[in-house]
Amino acid sequence: MNIEELYKLYKQSYTVSTDTRKITKGCLFFALKGDSFNGNKFAEEALKKGASFAIIDEQEYQTKPSIILVDDVLKNLQLLARYHRKQLGLPIISLTGSNGKTTTKELINAVLSVKYHTTATLGNLNNHIGVPLTLLSMTPTTEIGIVEMGANHLEEIDFLCDIALPDYGYITNFGKAHLEGFGSIEGVIKGKTELYEHLRERKKTVFINTNDAIQFEKSKEMNQFTFGATNVDVQIELVEANPFVIVKFNALTIESKLIGAYNFDNIAAAIAIGNYFKVTDKNIKEAIENYISDNNRSQIIEKKSNTIILDAYNANPTSMQAALENLAGLTDTNKMAILGDMFELGNDAEIEHQKIVELTLGLHIGMICLIGENFYKIAIDNTRVKRYKTFEDFMNNFTKMNPQNTTILIKASRGMALERVLELL
Repeated sequence: MNIEELYKLYKQSYTVSTDTRKITKGCLFFALKGDSFNGNKFAEEALKKGASFAIIDEQEYQTKPSIILVDDVLKNLQLLARYHRKQLGLPIISLTGSNGKTTTKELINAVLSVKYHTTATLGNLNNHIGVPLTLLSMTPTTEIGIVEMGANHLEEIDFLCDIALPDYGYITNFGKAHLEGFGSIEGVIKGKTELYEHLRERKKTVFINTNDAIQFEKSKEMNQFTFGATNVDVQIELVEANPFVIVKFNALTIESKLIGAYNFDNIAAAIAIGNYFKVTDKNIKEAIENYISDNNRSQIIEKKSNTIILDAYNANPTSMQAALENLAGLTDTNKMAILGDMFELGNDAEIEHQKIVELTLGLHIGMICLIGENFYKIAIDNTRVKRYKTFEDFMNNFTKMNPQNTTILIKASRGMALERVLELL
């Protein structure tokens, strides 16, 4: 079956699924395979649960006419998404970056959805499977698509751009994330700016934060829409972040529910993109002020006398530094940092964890708890620092600390699952 024929089947419902637990009536089921599962085995189950057709790539599971055999299920999912994107013909904004992608995407969606029918990446489904699924969730009623793109090695963003064919692009920042795959910060910059190269070739537009010198340099001679402090299309200023971010834009003061100065750029990008797409200043303000972060990203949680900053969704040296500096900058509060290991740093893991410890010791933070094998290796002799090789070790000792009237930062890579600390409080 070719893509045109597959597309006719898809158009019957405009829905696809890769998980039999999430089948919707009339959808196409794509039987993806992984290291520990084989979706081909679940083709009949998908049909029983309501899928109209199941797409497989192993002939032995083609037991019914509605089970369709293709050469490669994943490849066909990606080709179908690209074909669908071309048929839609709507403007698509793609964004990538080392930190803040998902929060920025959610903010952009909050602003644009005031005026347009938008479809945006769900959660952080931003890889070679998530991007096609995002595109295929767009229907003829979608007016603007917002596609988050993640990458941990070179040529990945280029590949995703070739599927999504974006009209607009934004890079949140360039940080020390996925160094194991990119090799170095230079590799990170090269990998992320593949988005710029793709847009440059097609004479499309980039949104540029002029406060970021790398963004500004790498996007020269492109169609730009700029935002920042001075000499820009949209001027946006940070008023304060203690703890919530307050910004000024077109004589309006916007009081967000996001914490940390590091979220200023995320908010500014959403304001600028909303301005570009003619959302009114009043509606931009309301959308930003009504947005509340969730999913363990910079959440403020009150527990008895303590205020918890839960930022345990992910971590790398750049985001860890920003979170710690934000904590240290808060006034009128006792401060405690509970930090877990940062993953995917490759050969730089030891030195980057050492740098974070040294940074933390130089900040106005009272108690510092380090959890995980990487942090445990760091040689440190300081009464403010307590190290634990495992979460269980930390758990067994934490109740003795009994923090009171304290602002507590919880920050770590996803694999550490440090949101479990909440149960101890």
